This record gives sequence, C-alpha cells and structure tokens, in this order.
Amino acid sequence: MSNKKKLGLPTKMAIGMIAGVIAGIIIQSANLNVSAYIKPFGDLFIRLIRMVVVPLVFASLVTGAASMGDAKKLGSVATKAIVWMFGTSAFATGVGLILANFFKPGLGLSLSTEGLKAKEVVPPNVVDTLLNIVPMNPMEAFSTGNLLQIIFFAMFFGFALSAIGEKGRPLLHIFEMLSETMIKLTGIVMAYAPIGVFALITVTVSQNGLNALLPLVKLIALVYFACVLQILLVYFVAVKFIAKKSFKEYLKGITEPILVAFTTCSSAAALAVNLKASLRLGASKNVASFTIPLGNTINMDGAALYLGIAALFVAQVFGIDLTMGEQLSILLMSILASIGSVGVPSSALVVMTMVFTSVGLPIEGVALVAGIDRILDMARTTINVMGDSTTALVVSKFEGELGATNFDLKTD
Repeated sequence: MSNKKKLGLPTKMAIGMIAGVIAGIIIQSANLNVSAYIKPFGDLFIRLIRMVVVPLVFASLVTGAASMGDAKKLGSVATKAIVWMFGTSAFATGVGLILANFFKPGLGLSLSTEGLKAKEVVPPNVVDTLLNIVPMNPMEAFSTGNLLQIIFFAMFFGFALSAIGEKGRPLLHIFEMLSETMIKLTGIVMAYAPIGVFALITVTVSQNGLNALLPLVKLIALVYFACVLQILLVYFVAVKFIAKKSFKEYLKGITEPILVAFTTCSSAAALAVNLKASLRLGASKNVASFTIPLGNTINMDGAALYLGIAALFVAQVFGIDLTMGEQLSILLMSILASIGSVGVPSSALVVMTMVFTSVGLPIEGVALVAGIDRILDMARTTINVMGDSTTALVVSKFEGELGATNFDLKTD
C-alpha cells in the first residue's frame, strides 16, 4: 500500500510559480495573445484573498486589544511595535540611498522621457494625515477598505470592550470565534492559491519581456540586492539574536506568506497566512493579532527601501545632483508617505510621486519605472511581509511572551 506524502501548499505554490514563469516565457516568445484568458484566474485569487482581509483585521485587532486587559499593556505593545517598525523603515531607506549613491543605477542611462506623463499627487500635510486616521464613519471605512481607519476603530473598540469587564465577555467570545472563522476561511481560499499564482506569474512574465527589462536591469538588480541586505542585516539578525530562532526555522515558517506576497504583490493578501505563520513561530497571539494587521498598513520597509533607490535613480537619469539635506528629506518622506499606503499592488507609485514632489524631482520619472513596477513590487512586498512577521516575534520577545516554534500548531 502506497503511503506517499502529500505536497504541502508552499510546494504547490512554488510549482505554480515555476510553471507560470515557463508559460510566460513561451507566450512572450511566441507572441501569443492569451493574457486576457489567463488573467481572470489571477484576479479571482486576489479578490478571494482580499475578501477576508477587512473582517480578519477587525476581528483580530478587537480580540488582541481586548485580550490585553488594560491600556498600559496595549500602550506597551503599540509603542514597541511602532518604534521598531519606524526604525527598520529608516534603516531600509538608508540602505537604498547608500547603494544608489555607490552603484549609481541611473548614471549614463539614456531613456527617452518624451510623451511620458505621471499624475501629480499633492502630499497631504501632517495635520490632515493624522486626522484622516480617525474615521468619521466606521462603516464607510469598512466599505472602502481603509485599513488604517479600521485599525484605529478596532483598537478603541477592543479597549472599550475590555473596559466593561465581564459584561463584555460574550461579545469578546464572538469576536474570537469570528477571527478563527476568518482564518479558517482563508485556509479554504488558499487551496486555490497554486492556480492563482500560476496565472499571476504567467501574465507578469509574458507582459514584461527582456526588451522591457534590459535597459533597467541594473535598477532591478540593485533593488533585489538591497532587499537581500535588509533581510540579512535586519530580519535575520533580529530573529537570531532577539527572538533566538534559527534562520532555518524562520524561513520554513514564513515560506507560505513569502510566496503569497511575492506572487500577488499584495501584503494585504498575505496578512492571514502571515498571522498564522507568526503564531507557529512562537509569537504571542495577543501581540501577533495586533502587530501583523498594524504592520500591514504602516510597516512598509520594502516601499521605503525602494523609494530611496528610485529617487536617486531618477535624479541620475535627469542629471540632478541631490544634496545630503535633500537625501535626508527623501528618507523622512519615504517613511511618512508610506504610512497608510494600503498593502495593494503598485501603491508605491503614488507614494513615489509624493516623495519626488517634496524634493523637486520630475514627476515624469515615475513613468520611467512604472513599466517594471510589477517586477520590483514582488521584491518590496516580500520585504514588507517579512518585516511584519519579524515585528511580531521581536515585540513578543520584548513582552516576555515569545513561545517555542510549533509548525503543527492549529491556528484555526
């Protein structure tokens, strides 16, 4: 009797990704016009996975905030998480700026900007940015998927639920069940992931042939190299020396969210599987339920890193010398502008426009990199997701609640 081990979901997704690359190359080489038939299968996967994001974020945050018991505990977790997130984002931007200054990816590159246009975005002032975090109508925030406003409301709702004591226990239990149900629903949706991944990668590869990539290969290589440095110098160091986990178990634990992030270019799509992965790696449920959704909205290490490189790349293409003060402005704007950029594909292009405007770079520069944004988005979204899981582990450790790794842990 055969007792063959079934393929796990990460393996199936990896097979789908490889098959998608091969199919994309064949389609692009043969100049076949079949993307319109394949793309809906990828779009369906994105819609399915995003379907669970809002209720999962709300239920998880309410449960996490209410379970902490008091404002002091909630404030401690929130402060540690936000300080860590901002610190890693600043480091990521710095890495991008240093590498771009050293390797100069845009120097000597003659790219035509004729006919290129990018929609100008006026950066909101600090007061408006802060006020926009508070929803005037929570139901509107739910309907539009404004995660930052949902997070704000969920935190206050959870704290109020905790404050009413035993009277609130039945409602808290309902939210706990809702959170578990949404995680279970995510697991059901993820069964479709290999097909969705295949379709997304096939379309991406078939639409981005070598002719489009070759002129900008130095930029692409530099962004990916910078992402590798961020992983080695920040995440692996934090996991090894703060969380006391081995690199091997960490990578094994986050394989699934990494694959979802890389193939969908959506950190929101990876949120549910990232939460489950962090719990299996030993993160506290209360901490992970709070930091993963929060990080999904404000912890954009990949976007911050990319913005630093992209700004200097465009400056070099246009022959503009940026002073040290202007580069520091880029660093600060990259961190601030990425806050609230919802984890959806290509949101960095909008943020990039804000950063370019702040230091006087031509807006047309955004259009220069727009053609390869999907390729770059795959790397920076992966970094965003890894940053969220690392934050959950680090904060759990700081709170004295980090447990042992358990890959057999049932999170649903």
